[in-house]
Amino acid sequence: MNQPHPHALDCTRRRFFGRSAATISGALGAMALGESLHAATPRLALPHDPTRGPHFAPKAKRVIYLHMEGGPSHLDLFDHKPELHKRYDQDLPDSVRNGQRLTGMTSGQTRFPIAPSMFKFHRHQNNQDGAWISELMPHLGSVAHELCIVRSMHTEAINHEPAITFVQTGTQQPGRPSFGAWSSYGLGTDNRDLPTFVVMITQGFGNMQALSARFWGSGFLPSEHQGCKLRSSGDPVLFLRDPAGVSRSDRRAMLDLVARFGEHEAAASLDPEIRARIAQQEMAYRMQMSVPDLTSVQDEPDATWQLYGEEAKKPGTFASSCLLARRLSERGVRFVQLYMRGWDQHGNLPNEMRKQCEAVDQPIAGLLTDLRRRGLLDDTLVVFGGEFGRTVYSQGGLSYDNYGRDHHPRCFSMWLAGGGIRPGITYGETCEFGYNIVENPVSVHDLHATMLHLLGFDHERLIFRHQGRDYRLTDVAGTVVHDLLA
Repeated sequence: MNQPHPHALDCTRRRFFGRSAATISGALGAMALGESLHAATPRLALPHDPTRGPHFAPKAKRVIYLHMEGGPSHLDLFDHKPELHKRYDQDLPDSVRNGQRLTGMTSGQTRFPIAPSMFKFHRHQNNQDGAWISELMPHLGSVAHELCIVRSMHTEAINHEPAITFVQTGTQQPGRPSFGAWSSYGLGTDNRDLPTFVVMITQGFGNMQALSARFWGSGFLPSEHQGCKLRSSGDPVLFLRDPAGVSRSDRRAMLDLVARFGEHEAAASLDPEIRARIAQQEMAYRMQMSVPDLTSVQDEPDATWQLYGEEAKKPGTFASSCLLARRLSERGVRFVQLYMRGWDQHGNLPNEMRKQCEAVDQPIAGLLTDLRRRGLLDDTLVVFGGEFGRTVYSQGGLSYDNYGRDHHPRCFSMWLAGGGIRPGITYGETCEFGYNIVENPVSVHDLHATMLHLLGFDHERLIFRHQGRDYRLTDVAGTVVHDLLA
């Protein structure tokens, strides 16, 4: 007799008694859900089977996502507004703010003084339309011909926690699968000795927001799709080494015994999570050999250090993470997420942004150049951005060389490169104040739909059935932005 599809087992007998509501109505509702899930009717929309791969030929095989946590100021990096210097310290007109929701940090301000960027911008004419990039990013400017800069991003959330959750999972509600988990679920593995989804975190120089593990979690997807975080000191992964007195043969025998018990329980309970745990245990065993090889960068040639900079030799730096991202990508890891903390400049923005940009500028340019030289950029999608932008007005006091900016969800800038992206263009436009979008808006759902399209997925078909509902990364929204595609 054929077993039910493993993803239709949200209401096994064990889960029914363990999770049903205490009331009779709750129990009856769970029974009805179980009947609908186990009835093999044509109306049952089972999720995409990841073993079948993408829906159509992909342009990208993998993703490197550079998340600048805190919300980098688009006005000081990519959205050049020279005319604002004529409006220095003038109040932002009410007609521009137009009743926008403010955070508690500026809602009590009596003035909203315009703060032009104190940094110079350079136009890189090797781009088709000459991209403007801040002097803070000179190395990135040297590879501007690879970039597709989107200046018309917008989001729904105004505070960090929901905004990061939204840009990483497609919803402000905690507990949903992250983009990396969806990619792992859809694409499957290309290297059985490493996880499909790896996360690295770098400490920055400004205000630090909390980073929750759920930002790279698997949500209701099988747990083997959650991100594996590499540590910046000590062993890259906890318990990478066997305890003293335990040989490799002892470890292998123990895992075989645990797997036999697990398979017996899986056959009895039909719980797919048991086999997911067995797979994770096997992955951990193989990682004891693959991770030390991954992190042994001493064999890299001098040309590599010239690209990424000397900081790449120091574990835990953003430069080191960029180098590891390249090594992971060439080993077949599907999704690499780098978090750089410290971009929350409510005050002292000029000083803090200089330090932040100095830490990321050369490594990012080096990463793009390295991927290009190795023939990897054409099928590697690289994404750079934060969870929202920053206000044109200064938070608190204002002087020309010292100002701060509050959170701004109405518009911000991100860029993409490689992996089927149209290079050397700037897309979208904001108003003269860099406050509202006036041309080609791109939502977070649109970005996700476009990224999934490049990975070979119809975002409306990459689904997972959970508690009787079909879920997807883009929820009920999202449109592929074809103008961004090569």
